Amino acid sequence: MVQMKNDNEDKLATNTYSAPALDKGLDILELLCRTGLPLTQKDIAQRLDRSVGEIYRMLDCLVKRDYVALSDDAYQLSTKLFELAHLNPPMHRLLIEARPIMETLSSELEQSCHLTVWGMGRQTVIAKVDVPTGMGFSVRVGSELDVIVSVSGRVLLAFQTDEVRATRVSEALDRRPDHADPEIDRKLDKIRKRGFETKRSGQVRGLYAVSYPILDTQGHAVAALTVPYAERIDQEGRKSIPQVEEALGAASVRLTSQLGGRKAGEGA
Repeated sequence: MVQMKNDNEDKLATNTYSAPALDKGLDILELLCRTGLPLTQKDIAQRLDRSVGEIYRMLDCLVKRDYVALSDDAYQLSTKLFELAHLNPPMHRLLIEARPIMETLSSELEQSCHLTVWGMGRQTVIAKVDVPTGMGFSVRVGSELDVIVSVSGRVLLAFQTDEVRATRVSEALDRRPDHADPEIDRKLDKIRKRGFETKRSGQVRGLYAVSYPILDTQGHAVAALTVPYAERIDQEGRKSIPQVEEALGAASVRLTSQLGGRKAGEGA
C-alpha cells in the first residue's frame, strides 16, 4: 500500500500537465498577432500545421468570446486583447503619464521617441510619438526589439539587481545567442553609473540612439524612454546630441517622478 502511494507521488512529481485545447487557442491568437492580417480557417490550419477540424472549435470559441472577429470567411483579432492589456493598472498608469511627456519631448527635439518594456528575452514598444514634421525615424507600437545590442535594451538590463540582470541576459541570449558579449557586465555597470546609454545605433546606419530608464520605487527600470536621433542634413538649428541627452534625461526624471519612482543614483 505504501509502495503504491509512493509510485503515485512520483507520477505526480514527474508528470508534465498539458492543456491541448488551450495551446491551440493561444497558438491561434499568437499567429493572428504576428501576421496582423485576416486569415481564413484553412490559412490558419496550414500555418499552424494542424487540420481544419482541430482548430474549428477553437476559432468558434474565440469568436464567441470576442477575442477574434469573423468577416467574409476570414478571422482577425478584435480589440479585446488590447483592452485587457490596458486594464493592468501599472501599465495603464505608465501609458497615461508617458503620453504628454513624450509628445512634449518629440516636439521640442523634432525627433520621434518611444517607450519599451521587458518581456521574455526581448523588449516591446508600448508607446511612441512620431516626428512632428513627419520626416524621421520611428518604430511601430508592438514591435519586438533585441536587447543586448540596443541602447534601450541595455538600459532595461543595467538598472536591475544583479540576480535579475543575470536572468534577463540569459533569457535574451536564449533568443539571440549570436549577441553574446563577454564585456556585457562591464558595459551595463558603466551605463548604470552614468545613468543612461547614448551611442551610435548598432542596427541602423546613420542613427544615434539615446535611452534613459523609467524607474520604480526601488530604482529598477520598468521601462526605457528612447530617442532614435536621425540627423537631418536639410534642417538648420537642429538639436545636438548633448541637447537630446539633456532633454531626454529631464523627461525621464519627470515621468519617473510622476509614477512615484526614484531617480537613478538616489538613495532608498
